Amino acid sequence: DLHERVNPIEEDRSRARWQAFADSITAPRRHRIKLGITGKYAALRDAYASIDKAIEHCATTLSCEIEVNWIDTSTINDMEDAARELDGLHAVIVPGGFGSRGVEGKILCAEYARKNHLPYLGICLGFQVAVIEYARNVLGLDDANSTELAPDCSGAVISELPEQKQLEGIMGGTMRLGAQDVQVTPGSLAARLYGEQSSIRERFRHRYEVEPEYIDQLCEAGLVFSGRHPEYPIMQMLELPRASHPFFIGAQFHPELTSRPLAPNPMFMGLVAAGIRLSEPGASLKDIPERWRQSSDGDSASNGKPLAGTT
Repeated sequence: DLHERVNPIEEDRSRARWQAFADSITAPRRHRIKLGITGKYAALRDAYASIDKAIEHCATTLSCEIEVNWIDTSTINDMEDAARELDGLHAVIVPGGFGSRGVEGKILCAEYARKNHLPYLGICLGFQVAVIEYARNVLGLDDANSTELAPDCSGAVISELPEQKQLEGIMGGTMRLGAQDVQVTPGSLAARLYGEQSSIRERFRHRYEVEPEYIDQLCEAGLVFSGRHPEYPIMQMLELPRASHPFFIGAQFHPELTSRPLAPNPMFMGLVAAGIRLSEPGASLKDIPERWRQSSDGDSASNGKPLAGTT
């Protein structure tokens, strides 16, 4: 029968892991943070169900009670609005989305997080708005934008993927979809989060990328592209050096889609751990595994330069 075909030792280990996870769900939490999720669908929590579950996986694993604040970015029009929504949080997630509504609010949230050292995770569009914000306010490109949002803008730091530029069809019909390999810069925050792996595999759903002609300029201004396509100059992860920010990272892919109860996604784990560090300054946090405690220690590799062959 089935039992005879299963290794009983491994079966017992698996059962023990699940039992420990189940016990930790109801156990008193040792830490507490406030985390913001910013988006135009904030009133509909199910729109971010995968992100919600990824956060739950981390909360259980790190014994952290996470109070989630849902923030509607369509109501954020200036830095005063952003400060009102984000002040008092210990971490923020800027998730993906389509269309222009609420995007300027997301850009303001990225700016607030960067300037105020608020742990930041940008996903898909959240990755792109971090690039736009950095281009506008650090690189000095006032009209920086995405061709998805402003097709005729002169500072298009985000544009369609090369394979999509000659295609036509409904939105979503020409997307780069599914699991793809990502080459990771050694010594970067991304590498530390993923256990120093040189290559990872994550799931994508996008049509736009960082415009290659701006990559060098962004890197020279201090932005670090720590993950890229293995063959083409397509930037897939970004971060800020430890010297300028405790935890600021973005991914063009969707890390929430590979998070599991017994194996939370590393980007979410790093964000929650960074939020715990912010909420408990000076604490040793010895109960948190070193991989997550130290995930933002040390300067990112390459001094903001992309990997060889990216430009």
